Amino acid sequence: MNHIHYVGSDAAHDSNFVFDIPQGHQCWLLVITKTPAQFWVNGELQKYPSQSAVLYRAHQKIYYKACADKYVNDWIRFESDEPYVSNLPSGIPFSLDDPDYCHKLIELLVIEHHFNRDYKKSSIDCLLRTLFNKLLESYCHDGFTTQYYDLLRLRAAIQNSPGDHWTVPKMAEYVRISPGYLQTIYKKTFGISCMEDVINCRIRLAKEYLFQGSRTIHEVADRCGYQNVEHFCRQFKQVTGFSPRNFRLQASHSEQVREHPVI
Repeated sequence: MNHIHYVGSDAAHDSNFVFDIPQGHQCWLLVITKTPAQFWVNGELQKYPSQSAVLYRAHQKIYYKACADKYVNDWIRFESDEPYVSNLPSGIPFSLDDPDYCHKLIELLVIEHHFNRDYKKSSIDCLLRTLFNKLLESYCHDGFTTQYYDLLRLRAAIQNSPGDHWTVPKMAEYVRISPGYLQTIYKKTFGISCMEDVINCRIRLAKEYLFQGSRTIHEVADRCGYQNVEHFCRQFKQVTGFSPRNFRLQASHSEQVREHPVI
């Protein structure tokens, strides 16, 4: 069971902001910072970087304050008896793996909480479960840096627009590092080179276009970022084992079988 008392995003305060509740709330409080902040942890005030999350259990001392020109955070005050909530440590901030993803979930929770829709309760339950899954992933994976977040944004941009003219220098400029260093840390971070990632995203998009069957091979190649259709066909076969034409035939046959099964 989950019940949200209040959820908010991008709450901004000035440099003298202090949140001090010695006896804590009557329920859970989740705070996700957008700026650096100081938290009372293990009997002392400690500074934590932006993109940190902290979960407070009911009646736990809450104290945090701004330590820059401004303080910005997302937060949820809620009740829950779900075990996935208590899997996280309480009162100890930790860095987020994908802060943009978590922020989008908070924004969706704000919408669901403030509008009475038919499936409000189940939507909130699903969003909270997903949010806490991401928080637990982050807690179990430490060592995040600003550079890591830049790489995440680059990878999201590649996956969202694989048809763009991606080159190693362009990707390096995106994250403001040298091309050689980008290739090293990208492979170390994601287990795949940046250009291999681009190719895989392009082929994945091409397979979807071919499955739909409404575009020519040349149009598919162009939409997926290939200026040369022969190069596209060669790379597609290297990755999938099929030529684009044969892949389309196979996809069409599979679709017909699903629509008209042999009885």
